[in-house]
Amino acid sequence: MNVRFYNAKILCLKDDAAHEYQIIEGELWVRGKEIAYIGDGSDTSHVLQPGEVILWDREIDAAGKLIMSGFKNAHTHTAMTFLRSYADDLPLQNWLNEQVFPREGQLTEDDVYWLNILGIMEYLTSGITSNFDMYFFPPVDAKASVDTGFRTVQTSGLNNYGGTVELMEENYHIVNEMSDLTSFIVGFHAEYTTSLELMQGVAALAQKLKSPVFLHNSETKLEVEECIGRYGKTPTQLTDALGMYEYGGGGYHCVWMDDTDFEIFKKRGLTAVTNPASNLKLASGIAPISRYVAEGIPVAIGTDGPASNNCLDMFREMFLTTALAKVRDMDAAAVPANEVLYMATTAGARAMGLNDCDDLAVGKKADLILIDLMQPNMQPENNLMKNIVYSGSKQNVVLTMVNGRILYEDGGFAIGFDPKEIYAKANAIIGRMK
Repeated sequence: MNVRFYNAKILCLKDDAAHEYQIIEGELWVRGKEIAYIGDGSDTSHVLQPGEVILWDREIDAAGKLIMSGFKNAHTHTAMTFLRSYADDLPLQNWLNEQVFPREGQLTEDDVYWLNILGIMEYLTSGITSNFDMYFFPPVDAKASVDTGFRTVQTSGLNNYGGTVELMEENYHIVNEMSDLTSFIVGFHAEYTTSLELMQGVAALAQKLKSPVFLHNSETKLEVEECIGRYGKTPTQLTDALGMYEYGGGGYHCVWMDDTDFEIFKKRGLTAVTNPASNLKLASGIAPISRYVAEGIPVAIGTDGPASNNCLDMFREMFLTTALAKVRDMDAAAVPANEVLYMATTAGARAMGLNDCDDLAVGKKADLILIDLMQPNMQPENNLMKNIVYSGSKQNVVLTMVNGRILYEDGGFAIGFDPKEIYAKANAIIGRMK
């Protein structure tokens, strides 16, 4: 589509290194899948050929609205939508072993397809334009994204209970070759669910494919203590010793980290993906976000799955990221709003290998959202960036565009599926579980 937004406020990175933003007032043009123009609209000669006229599919008056890069949800288990509010108020290990794993073992590929679509719908309402997913049947997960027009990055949940390194390699090629909306990065569930032999296989595969590696890492204190008991090393130290990170990667949660772990993250250029709502709900702890920032370690933000969160809302995650850091450090200046916004957009994109949609800039993919400023929680406009982080809500998201397509607008979805059908399928799936 060719879409012209005019009368808009446009939030762009001003200084990537300093994570500073600026607001441009004017127009943003989308041609096909890419951003073609950002400016005040007075000089577009460098965009158009002599005598060229663009035939617009849509011209959208964005007065009273802010265009910004879509959020990148850097850790998800999307198809766990069927377990939303099903197994709450339990410690992590009990939650996993007694409630989650037995139900997940009953899922079919068809189930995962429909449950992914439900999750994608929720992402769109929260201004999320891509996710980093770990779940069963990656090609099915990817197909749900292709069929709806959503952008997803997959990784493997390989563990002792399911999957093989050989299957991961097969999925790597299938998903990476499926569409420009889908990609795959090597990974596995966690040290505490995965044998040493399997982890060695993952390391070898990552080196063969020149892929980063991601896993659940140091989510709980018990996880770290048990890993030290087994191997004399923390999960970070063990996976590094196995040669996991020759091509980078990172960890999900990264709550219980020691000094050596931080050194490894810096040395290997790894990303810590924080999941504050999930960590709070499962009582896993509060990640040391300010230390990551101070040491120059990239931080991205994820919601985790809808069974442990339970809502896939990046506004809530952004607020919790900064608020918990302030309480942990007893410092109200810790992790300011610009850092959090960078984590939720640019840092997440880069962790996922999505460097072509990490900001609003000419030539980047048109993965963007429209924020309604004419609502009480966004007024007065003292600082719009801080309004987004500290007072913003998914109620402010009026449009979500992925790859140049408007998939969500004014409460309606343009993904090719009837929402009522999706809801009925999700309820039927959990309804047959025992």
